[in-house]
Amino acid sequence: MSTMLTSGKAAAYLGVGVKTLQRWDRVGILASERTGTNRRVYDVAALDAFLSRSRRRPIERHSVAYCRVSSAAQRPDLRNQRRVLEEFCAARGLANVDFVEEIGGGMNLTRPKFAAVIDAIEAGRVSHLVIAHKDRLARFGFDWFKRVCEKHGCEMLTLNAEHLSPEEEMTQDLLAIVHCFSARLYGLRHYRKALEQALRAPLEQAAAASDVDPPEATP
Repeated sequence: MSTMLTSGKAAAYLGVGVKTLQRWDRVGILASERTGTNRRVYDVAALDAFLSRSRRRPIERHSVAYCRVSSAAQRPDLRNQRRVLEEFCAARGLANVDFVEEIGGGMNLTRPKFAAVIDAIEAGRVSHLVIAHKDRLARFGFDWFKRVCEKHGCEMLTLNAEHLSPEEEMTQDLLAIVHCFSARLYGLRHYRKALEQALRAPLEQAAAASDVDPPEATP
């Protein structure tokens, strides 16, 4: 009888992320089976066969230059980023470079092109990741992403050119943080009020019951 693994366990078995595994299923690299509740499961024998094929076939690695701005109004900044990165890659002698341009907030880690780049790094297909400034990749967690690159044999090259990091983006991101925490505080106040009402209800019911006159005795 074959052994089936959930997506999480199968991803750990292969040494990749769950999102990478899901993408492989969508594009036909490694198909999954489905349970009665439509959840992905993987046959261990199929995973072993996939690993065996992967070891025999060398993975083609390439460089990725990632450019990002927060809004469509910043397209001139996006073009400027790409121009600078093209010059940098040429000066470093990097060949086979994929230039990825994306419009999206630096605090949004679900950006489609950003996620695809991280998936490719985890799959071992990226030799260099080139960015103009740390916050072009993500507003926070840069050290963690750098560690992911190192773990999968990808060298991260950062120009850290301040003029390629628009100041208005920082203002927008700070306002987004304030809005997020304000919403959380409001939610906590609402929760605390509901909790206080829930705790007070039994006491009020008990007090009301104690004020009820006892029933008259039956003659």
